[in-house]
Amino acid sequence: MTLIVALLNDMLLAMIPALGFALVFNVPQKALKYCAIGGAIGHGTRFLLMHWGLSIEWSTFVAATLVGMIGVHWSHRFLAHPKVFTVAALIPMVPGVFAFKAMIAIVEINHRGFSLALWGLMIDNVLKAMFIVAALAIGLAMPGLLFYRRRPVV
Repeated sequence: MTLIVALLNDMLLAMIPALGFALVFNVPQKALKYCAIGGAIGHGTRFLLMHWGLSIEWSTFVAATLVGMIGVHWSHRFLAHPKVFTVAALIPMVPGVFAFKAMIAIVEINHRGFSLALWGLMIDNVLKAMFIVAALAIGLAMPGLLFYRRRPVV
């Protein structure tokens, strides 16, 4: 029961930045609810996969791919570009906390001097943030790579 409540809470809170960025990107009014739903689906999928033991990088990749696939489906259904639905939906999964922790570690290294612990913390957070951003980009590109190819994959 607590997993369902945590999942619903995660999905509801992910809808807010997705909707906010959809408004910033001037998404048509009819598509706003789909951006919010896409953000909830993506973040909820990542939450569940991480709960089941998958790393945040792979969970983000799977969630971004799922959001991309759903965005392609919605784009065919509503005759809009898939990016209308997907870009704002992926914003809640941007690794701001890891980038922030990396920057704080850099500032601490600058202020206190070099230490292996701070260096390791900085490298860990920088790599995690980079891999999450790569997972978002590749996951978003996956439907295009699979569906919009001129030649067959196999």
